[in-house]
Amino acid sequence: MVRLLVDSDSLEVQLSTLERTLARRRESVWIERSRILRVQLTDEPFTWLRGVRAPGTHVPGRLAYGTWKSVFGDDFAAVREGRPGVVIELEGDDEFERVIVTTKHGIGLVKALQQGGVDTGDVSALS
Repeated sequence: MVRLLVDSDSLEVQLSTLERTLARRRESVWIERSRILRVQLTDEPFTWLRGVRAPGTHVPGRLAYGTWKSVFGDDFAAVREGRPGVVIELEGDDEFERVIVTTKHGIGLVKALQQGGVDTGDVSALS
């Protein structure tokens, strides 16, 4: 499972060696906190995938790692079945429009990001 590291300037989506292989990515995903537009909790992270995987790994309903390309822009996904997720919408980011990850620490992430004035959407989704 990904590790989400928050500091005053950035959010790092840290991937394990296996996750980097599945995502076909060499390094973590770094997001400037000033680029985060909205954060939303979800019980159904697979429903947020849009477009086509390119590059990455996708086993429908089981796991999704990598970049999804669509007419709306590129998204990054690190999603595994049976786990709640977080959808992070970005504005003005050079690489992604959204980041979708599964984590059991979604509420903690929302609270950490609220300290920076980020719109956290509906936090009751996992209550």
